[in-house]
Amino acid sequence: MNETLAADLSEKEIFPIVDEKGNVIGKATRKECHSGSRLLHPVVHLHVLNANGDIYLQKRSIHKFIQPGKWDTAVGGHMDYGETVEQALARETREELGFTDYEPKHLFSYVYDSDVEREMVHTFFTITDRKSFDFDPVEVDEGRFWTVEEVRQAIGTGVLTPNFEEEFLRILGEK
Repeated sequence: MNETLAADLSEKEIFPIVDEKGNVIGKATRKECHSGSRLLHPVVHLHVLNANGDIYLQKRSIHKFIQPGKWDTAVGGHMDYGETVEQALARETREELGFTDYEPKHLFSYVYDSDVEREMVHTFFTITDRKSFDFDPVEVDEGRFWTVEEVRQAIGTGVLTPNFEEEFLRILGEK
């Protein structure tokens, strides 16, 4: 995505602002949410696993503003203002993986703080027998299944997003 398009989207995309319980209390642009304002806004994550327990990760596009070129959750994206968590999850999964035939199960929700933003993360998982996905080449550079051991070895090396690392350890009960 070129910088002009990214700047345009950051002004036009409107996110809900929520309190610590997830109640919508306002709205703001993507730019406002990612400017260090600390405005708490909701996002969805979907972890996709296969029957062997391997986890599908996407490599974020090198053109992304946040964490470009790093491996991340199979699906992750912001909720749009007026959208439910379930609607956002379905939209993001369809947009990022071309995946619509799945049953998401809610794991947990938590607040994630970074230098750039503050997010209310709604985390889900699903199990599939699919071997590959039709990922969006604008959003994602590549994707593949990783074993739990491969993920463990990659933690702390800088190839994974910090948010994914924290969430992965939380899922394993190690955080």
